[in-house]
Parts: sequence; C-alpha cells; structure tokens
Amino acid sequence: MAKKDKAAHVSETPATQLLRQHGVAFTEHPYDYVEHGGSAESARQLGLDEHMVVKTLVMQDQDARPLIVLMHGDRTVSTKNLARQIGAKSVQPCTPEVAQRHSGYQVGGTSPFGTRKAMPVFIEESILQLARIAINGGRRGFLVQLDPQACVQLLAARPVQCALAQ
Repeated sequence: MAKKDKAAHVSETPATQLLRQHGVAFTEHPYDYVEHGGSAESARQLGLDEHMVVKTLVMQDQDARPLIVLMHGDRTVSTKNLARQIGAKSVQPCTPEVAQRHSGYQVGGTSPFGTRKAMPVFIEESILQLARIAINGGRRGFLVQLDPQACVQLLAARPVQCALAQ
C-alpha cells in the first residue's frame, strides 16, 4: 500500500490508481496551482529543489505520433537531440488541446501515469540518478513523490540525454 503524507488523502486520479495498483510507494503533495507557474512555483511552495521536480511534456514526432518526455523542472528539452536519439526526423510540443486529448489530463496537471492513450515515454537519463522525484499526480496543484525507477518499471521509460539549461 502507498505511504501517505501527513495531510489527508488528496484525491484519486488515474495516476494514483495506477501507482496503488502496482504497489508503488508514494507521498501526496498538494499545492496552490498558479497558471503558468510551472515547476518553479510548485517547487517554491513545497520547499523542493526544482531539479527534482519532473515535468511531464506531451510532444509529437513529424508524423504527429504522440510521446511523453520527462524532464527536470529546471531544464528544457532539446528537441533536436531528442529526435536524433529516438530516430525521428523532428519532435515538437503538442498544443494544449492535442496534449489533453492524448493524455486525458488537463495541461498543468499531466501525469505520465494512467494516460488515456498509451504513448512511448522518454526520461532524461540524469533523473534516474535521483533518490526521489516529485511528478504530477494527475491534476493541477498535485505532485506525488516517488522513486524515479517507477517510471522505468511502470512506463518502460527509455533514458535519453536531451536536457538544456534554461
């Protein structure tokens, strides 16, 4: 069973359901969602290092096939490097509407766990070296902390090196 934060249980989402189903230990961390606040705002509110806050980015290749990239909160994705490593001609972010259609989550609340559509997941390699990460739990203003290896075990996330300093 999942470990819980001192606070009361926040909410059940497809992401938390999947994590519980697979016996992944995680803690729940709600915060006050700020439009366009991103990982910097969640890290600030929760007292976390932004480098351990992982963004879930829904992108697509040149044929509009969706994919997910997990990236440190304080880094951006080099789409050129990513495309080269995954054998695509190009990769670009999806529009918010398309991202929501693929993931089933509202932008700002996208989790890689429990997405509507199965998509390949790519994780910045250095994330796997962290002891714990904070990643979206399936709704705005809600992160879960867990072992980053859960991304490999549950999502078959493939390591890539495509991080750029912001």
